[in-house]
Amino acid sequence: MKFGVLVFPGSNCDHDAYNVIAAVAKQPVVFLWHESEDLQGVDAVLVPGGFAYGDYLRTGAIARFSPVMQSVKMFAAAGGLVLGICNGFQILTEAGLLPGALMRNAGLKYICKQVHLRVETTDSPFTRKVKKGDVLQMPIGHMEGNYFCTPEDLARLEAEDRIAFRYSTPLGDVTAEANPNGSLSNIAGILSEKRNVLGMMPHPDRSSEAMLGSADGWKIFESMVGALAGK
Repeated sequence: MKFGVLVFPGSNCDHDAYNVIAAVAKQPVVFLWHESEDLQGVDAVLVPGGFAYGDYLRTGAIARFSPVMQSVKMFAAAGGLVLGICNGFQILTEAGLLPGALMRNAGLKYICKQVHLRVETTDSPFTRKVKKGDVLQMPIGHMEGNYFCTPEDLARLEAEDRIAFRYSTPLGDVTAEANPNGSLSNIAGILSEKRNVLGMMPHPDRSSEAMLGSADGWKIFESMVGALAGK
């Protein structure tokens, strides 16, 4: 299996994502430049964190028009696996691959810290190696991580079991105090209708090895590898 990591001007987590696939998953991985429409035959795409195009206008607003994202949209429509992390999640909402938007954090401050998130569904290629109710520890680092969507979209996400993760306490309680950025319904990650696209604000790429303080993020990539191996 082959993974591709998108690279935009301003990306700063592209090497984190690349390292997880190359050094931990030990799978082939390539960088995919934003000006290229060629996905080089990859089986999964990682849209990394950072500040694509400097986050001008608003986060992800310019990146959605890049040549590579046009190819990613076709790739996702055909069932390809796409994982958007932090700025990658923002780009996926701007590109229409996921519903809703990421707004300024409640309190209007950049937040960088470890958080806990509860697994809400195992019915996806990204969560098959965890159990519903499991609590994972991962870091966040964002200014615009406050997830928002319409009441209709929220009802659809709930009804279709497409909320992947919610911010929680270490014991798994979903509380206002456990919500670091004001996200609607404590949402930390969501799935597309076909369940092949996941967007999440916490960083599994920065928590896939114990030396980083937590290896819980590896379970996301392990799930993807298993899903691709089973195809």
